[in-house]
Amino acid sequence: MPAYFYESNTVWPDAMEEHPVPEVDGYDWWGVYWTMVEQVGGMITKPGTRVIKDFANWKEEVEWPDLSVVDFEADGKKLQKTMDPDRPHIYECVEGISERLHEMMPFDEYLLTFYEEPECLEEFFQKMADYKIESTSKIFQYYGQIDGVLYHDDWGTERSGFFSNEMFRKQLMPATSRFLKFVKDQGKFIELHSCGRNMQYVPEMIEMGIDMWTPQMRANDADYLYDHFGKQMTFSFGMEIGHDWKEAEIRKAVRDFVDHYGETGRTMLWIMTDRTDPSQDLIARDELYNYSLEYYNKLYHRG
Repeated sequence: MPAYFYESNTVWPDAMEEHPVPEVDGYDWWGVYWTMVEQVGGMITKPGTRVIKDFANWKEEVEWPDLSVVDFEADGKKLQKTMDPDRPHIYECVEGISERLHEMMPFDEYLLTFYEEPECLEEFFQKMADYKIESTSKIFQYYGQIDGVLYHDDWGTERSGFFSNEMFRKQLMPATSRFLKFVKDQGKFIELHSCGRNMQYVPEMIEMGIDMWTPQMRANDADYLYDHFGKQMTFSFGMEIGHDWKEAEIRKAVRDFVDHYGETGRTMLWIMTDRTDPSQDLIARDELYNYSLEYYNKLYHRG
């Protein structure tokens, strides 16, 4: 069973200025101001940031990046030097078709566009899909081996998705499906990063060709997802290791995880520690490799 994060290379091009480069407080190439939040180890848009003043006029107000002047070739050559050729290379496609819009305007106004400006919204999402296809094609062209795309688009809160399934299908799914079809047509697999309690959208995820999702812990029911969709989709489920756990406790937890989620062969383990004791992670990975190897040899009658 793979250990999530450790089995692949992340392709995060500096040439794609979806965030400030490097990741410090500043503007991306859409004119959105980002600020680093040290407590969570990530960036958010600065409260009050606004690129779009009136969504009905987004065509006049949004300045789209000119990809023809970006030196993808040089950036690709530089990044390839850091990659392990024996591991999958995953392009981190951040700021998805939907979330890019609410980074350009207040979130409440973003939600209102689904009701007040559905035609404008469809046009915006399709234009964003064009941009995603064009930029991703540059990554496929200039960054060497690319096996899959990790597509980021957050669709929910910890309580539920932002949209009804009907609204999701009507407004968000057409443009998203078109972009994801482009990815699949290039022979790449698709992993989804989508925070929130988004279990309600799994049928739509599968329909759009998404191969894998890492559901947000505590917001989603891992057992439900595994029992209902574990043969149709790959999931990466987290396992939190307590600060005071000893070796025997860690190894037992890993074995229990494999026994519980291993049968479909479509589950990854996301080992989660507080990083104060590096040996915890090493113990968990050692047990995962050896025990899951034994588990699958028995399951598939090998050796």
